Amino acid sequence: MIKENDLMPAGQLQELVDGDMVTHSSNTLFDNKKVVLFAVPGAFTPTCSAAHLPGFVVHADEFKAKGVDDIICLSVNDAFVMSAWGDAQNAEHIRMLADGDGSYTKALGLDIDTAAFGGVRSQRYAMVIENNKVTHLFVEQPKSFEVSKAEHVLNAL
Repeated sequence: MIKENDLMPAGQLQELVDGDMVTHSSNTLFDNKKVVLFAVPGAFTPTCSAAHLPGFVVHADEFKAKGVDDIICLSVNDAFVMSAWGDAQNAEHIRMLADGDGSYTKALGLDIDTAAFGGVRSQRYAMVIENNKVTHLFVEQPKSFEVSKAEHVLNAL
């Protein structure tokens, strides 16, 4: 599993931008930037929709005031689902990125097999990345939602 002070692995993530599928390399996402990345087990799922994403939506301006260039929500879903979920949650200041096959999540070592729920998904976590290096990492224990909350990440900054 990735740890604080590790560099982010190389990989690609997808985003729907103005109806077009855009593939981003991790280098373009994280080099020379301060990024808050949080990941959820699934778009439109209860805790993710009721609390996790909304917390980052509500506090987006506070993250920007602390020098954060981008806030990224990541899930092992497709870019169309992530875009629709972002629209439904008024997440216009959050980049909704997809890890369609889970390969980036696996490269981070933060994958989990949820079996019948949805197969390989992401653990719930948040991290702060500065110039491609993890400076803070908050991985939730199973069935918990404490350390990856927007408020907790803000306090750490």
